[in-house]
Amino acid sequence: MADETGAAAGTGAAVYPEGVPCWVDAQLPDVEAGKRFYGELFGWTFKVAPGDGAHEVWAYPEAAEPADAAETPLAAIAPKPDGRLPTVWTVHFATPDAVALTARITAAGGQVITPPTPVGTLGTAALATDPEGAVFALWQAAAHTGFGRRHEPGTFVWAELYTRDTEAANSFYAHLFHDALFGPDAAPDFGRATLTDVFPAEMPPHFLVHFGTEDCEAALGTVSRLGGRVQVPPFDTSYGNVAVVTDNQGASFALLERKHKDGWREAPQEADQAEQRPDELRQQGDDLREDEAPPAGERGANRPEDDG
Repeated sequence: MADETGAAAGTGAAVYPEGVPCWVDAQLPDVEAGKRFYGELFGWTFKVAPGDGAHEVWAYPEAAEPADAAETPLAAIAPKPDGRLPTVWTVHFATPDAVALTARITAAGGQVITPPTPVGTLGTAALATDPEGAVFALWQAAAHTGFGRRHEPGTFVWAELYTRDTEAANSFYAHLFHDALFGPDAAPDFGRATLTDVFPAEMPPHFLVHFGTEDCEAALGTVSRLGGRVQVPPFDTSYGNVAVVTDNQGASFALLERKHKDGWREAPQEADQAEQRPDELRQQGDDLREDEAPPAGERGANRPEDDG
């Protein structure tokens, strides 16, 4: 059983079920500048990622004891391999079988950008998009199981998918991550919101990573002082006070000052958007799973649906 940090009782290692956001990373033009920005904003310290030479660095909480550091990674910063690539934060969803999940993504109308690829002894990574083009990553854990801490100030707390068709997105993700969204022990920490007319017409669907803060206004002052920019001033959601910013290199993320002590809840629906009730979304996911399921005698051994 996992506690609020995602740590398995008695092990100290984070264990994340399929469909739960388990890691975030940013590809930046200047890693050293990124370390200075996020180090001061969130109090992160940095160490070279295991087995990665001097390229990717992992962030750790400032107060972590050396003996605990290996169990408390918070995020990663890596240099962009190509200057033409976007400067972004990417959310990774946990999976026990990246190959099987990428096959389900393709079958449901998404695309695989990078097929499952081993990352040393740490695990297996893949990059994909949903049918509208929102990019997300998959992580099949081995030595690296994901966040050592989350849902705290200075750590990952939420991911919001901004999309032009929330109903289609709900159906797609309900199909992929059914148990994480609607299972008996589900406590989702990513939601879906509409890209309304207030967004530029050219803005594509995308995930926005949220980091926790104890004081949103103070954090915005720090962002500006460090060379970042406030994109959207603080606004209220049902799960807290949110502001959207960019760092000093253009990577967007959100700051979330938690409003409620108990759990995270999805933002309100748009006024002109039909309400999507959980039971309806679950049924959409179930219908899609049934439509794609082959006859019983032809099912492959790697399909999760075959297990129940």
